[in-house]
Amino acid sequence: MRRADRLFELVTLLRGRRFAVTGRELAQALEVSLRTVYRDIADLQAQGVPIAGEAGVGYRLSPDFDLPPLMFDRHEVLALLVGGRLVQAVTDPALAAAARSAEAKIRAILDDRLLAEADALPYRAPVIPADEPMRARHQAIREACEARLKLRLDYRDAAGTASRRTVWPLGLIAWTGRWTLLAWCETRQAYRNFRFDRIEAMETLAEVFPVQADRSLAHYLAGLEGR
Repeated sequence: MRRADRLFELVTLLRGRRFAVTGRELAQALEVSLRTVYRDIADLQAQGVPIAGEAGVGYRLSPDFDLPPLMFDRHEVLALLVGGRLVQAVTDPALAAAARSAEAKIRAILDDRLLAEADALPYRAPVIPADEPMRARHQAIREACEARLKLRLDYRDAAGTASRRTVWPLGLIAWTGRWTLLAWCETRQAYRNFRFDRIEAMETLAEVFPVQADRSLAHYLAGLEGR
């Protein structure tokens, strides 16, 4: 976490508490050392943030303190909240945690009217426990894309034909109701889309694939737009 993000998160945590919170509790929430929390609080106090308290006793933010206004209009805020709920439901556990954190930050600086509208949103995207294995696969695929690590797939296509492929994972594409892995297939020497639910087994290899402009997510999408 960048220091600026950590300071914002620290203020958000203090703002959401009615009573004093200890430095140790803040350190656990931020996943940093107690010494880092003490230093960050001292820096915020030096910048004029009204944090009362001391080490060993606890800290409390003045209820009159307001964070800077969020530079989004009403519909943009609601769209972000809906998007965050979808991320929590249909992507992977790590992104879901990030979406929950982002939602907490957004809600912390909304006025009462917007909070009421956010609570009344008709959109719901429940997280279903049965989907957890697929969500774990989603995370493994995303991390392979980010690290440019090859994947070995045992795959069964729509006709039921099984194959083993070594692929370069390039991106995750959400078609209507389905997630697919867009990859460069070493066997076919071409782009291929692999539906998550048809991957029977998957192994992340230690081999890094090279960056090539003509074997990339952007190149593939440009080809779709040109059709």
